[in-house]
Amino acid sequence: MLLDTNIIIYSCKPDGRTLAAWTGHPNAAVASVIWVESLGYKGIQVQEERAIREVLSQVMTCPLDEEIIQRAIQLRQQKGMKLGDAIIAATALEYGVPLVTRNDGDFKHISGLHIINPFAPGAA
Repeated sequence: MLLDTNIIIYSCKPDGRTLAAWTGHPNAAVASVIWVESLGYKGIQVQEERAIREVLSQVMTCPLDEEIIQRAIQLRQQKGMKLGDAIIAATALEYGVPLVTRNDGDFKHISGLHIINPFAPGAA
């Protein structure tokens, strides 16, 4: 499964332990752009950066390869997606894994992409 940026960030919040089943799963992975999105914003606090780096170090990072780049280009051309979202969706599609995200609305228009929202009512 591919974890979206919001799952990584929320997992590092005080009540983020509820996401441990996702971030600690042996098949958990992130797209390489997740590192930039989750750590690359102005004003990140030292403790938050440390917590995010800890979570990211425990999951596989999927490299940005030619197939993902081409798929992301197609998604941006066809769907007008933001760059980060296009790379994340392309990575999940190329690896054939579900995308775990709270922002399912950003991705629901992508055919063939299986989305899991752990925040949705009834989600386990």
